[in-house]
Amino acid sequence: MKYAVIDIGSNSVRLMLWADGKSLYKKVSTTRLGEGIARSACLNEAAMRRTLDAVSAFVREGREAGAQPLLFATAAVRSAANAGEFCARVARSCGAEVDVIPGREEALLALCGALGAAADGGVVDIGGASTELCLRRGGEICFSVSLDVGAVRLFDLCGQDAARLSEEIAHAIAPLCGVKPQDTVYAVGGTASTLACILLGLPAYDAARVQDFKMPQGEVRMLADKLLALSPEERRRVRGMDPARADIIAGGALLLAEIMRLCGMGAVYASDRDNLEGYLSLRGLI
Repeated sequence: MKYAVIDIGSNSVRLMLWADGKSLYKKVSTTRLGEGIARSACLNEAAMRRTLDAVSAFVREGREAGAQPLLFATAAVRSAANAGEFCARVARSCGAEVDVIPGREEALLALCGALGAAADGGVVDIGGASTELCLRRGGEICFSVSLDVGAVRLFDLCGQDAARLSEEIAHAIAPLCGVKPQDTVYAVGGTASTLACILLGLPAYDAARVQDFKMPQGEVRMLADKLLALSPEERRRVRGMDPARADIIAGGALLLAEIMRLCGMGAVYASDRDNLEGYLSLRGLI
C-alpha cells in the first residue's frame, strides 16, 4: 500500500511518500499556519490560504503517485478557535479529512517515529506551537507531556529578545522539573534537524547524515547563544541554515538547550524519522 502522509504543522506542511515498507522521500513547504496564534487564538486568513495551497499540492502529488492521502494536524489547529473552519476548507479543497492530533498523542507519534513501536528511550519534539517530551522504559510509557511552547510561538511572543525568550521558556518548561531520562533521547522536528545541519556544516539537508547525529548539551547551548547574537539576515548566511527558519531558529535552539539542561540530558541524537513515520505506526498501517 502507498501512503502520502501529510503533516499540517504550525510552521510547515510536510509530505512523506511511503511505499514498499519505507519512506521514498519527504518534502516540506513552510507556510507558518500558527503565525500569530499565540496572541489571537485564531488561524489568520493569509496563513490558512498558504497552508491550503501547500496541502492541496501535496495531496495531488500523492494521488498522482497512486498513494492514499493521510492528513493530520498538530498544535496550531488543535488550539485554534477556528480549527473547524480550517479543516472544513481542507476537506472541500482536497476531498480528505484532517485528523487533529491531541497533544499526548502527538508525543507518541514522535516517539514511535524515532524509536519504533517498542524500543526504550525518549524523544523531544520542538515544533512551531508546541513541544513534546515522551519517554519509554521497560516497553511502557513512563512520561509524556505536550507543552504550549514552540519556535513560532516564541517568535510571536518574544521576537529576538533573548531575555524575554529565556523568561518565557523557563515558565513553559517548568513542568519538566525533576524529569531525568535514563535512556537515549532523540530530538525531532525542524529545530533539531536544522541545528544538526549547522553543527555538521552541511551545504544541503542530508537525512542520512542527520540521522543519529549526536548533539551534546554544551554544543547546543553554544549554538543557541551564537544564533541569538545574530540578526535573521546574518543567520541566513550560516552554513546548514534553512533560510525559511532563520527568524525562529534562535528561540527554538534556546528551548532545546534549556530542556536538555533542566532534564540533565548530556546529549540528544537527531532523528530524521519522526511523526510522519510515527503516524503510520500508531495507526497500525506499518
